[in-house]
Amino acid sequence: MKAISPKEAFEKYQNAKARLIDVRTPIEYRTVHAAGAEAHEIGSLDPDYINQEQFTKDKERELIFLCARGVRARRAAEKFEAQGFGNTYAGQGGTDSWLASNMPVERGEVVVGLERQVRIAAGGLVFLGTLLGAFVSPYFLIIPVFIGAGLVSSGITNTCGMAMLLARMPWNR
Repeated sequence: MKAISPKEAFEKYQNAKARLIDVRTPIEYRTVHAAGAEAHEIGSLDPDYINQEQFTKDKERELIFLCARGVRARRAAEKFEAQGFGNTYAGQGGTDSWLASNMPVERGEVVVGLERQVRIAAGGLVFLGTLLGAFVSPYFLIIPVFIGAGLVSSGITNTCGMAMLLARMPWNR
């Protein structure tokens, strides 16, 4: 797996040498994505999914993975390499870098992004738990403690359980 700049990625795509694969959530993809990118959420990229004909027919073609900032793209490229795909790239800086480089994008509906949804939900639960703990029962203080522990864990592991849960909600599909 190699890193590739947005400009190089778009040139490879334009010359039909590569496929652009966006591994973000459906809501992130619908909001804005690199022009021509296909949506294949990272959570669905298990070996059975990867070995479907839509990928294996182009096993020798270069695959360029994009996400928001590059972390999920690297993981996706590694998953494909483990399945025998040799020409995999992770887009440097992800879609954020793609936008900053003025590469062509397709824009869709403007929605509340998953990261904002997590902040709203976490803040709301901490606020509610604290109010209930102060005015109803101190046992409700377990809610902000649980949310705080989840945020610390999220920061350490770079994964977020609340984001994974919210990504499965109907409005995010």
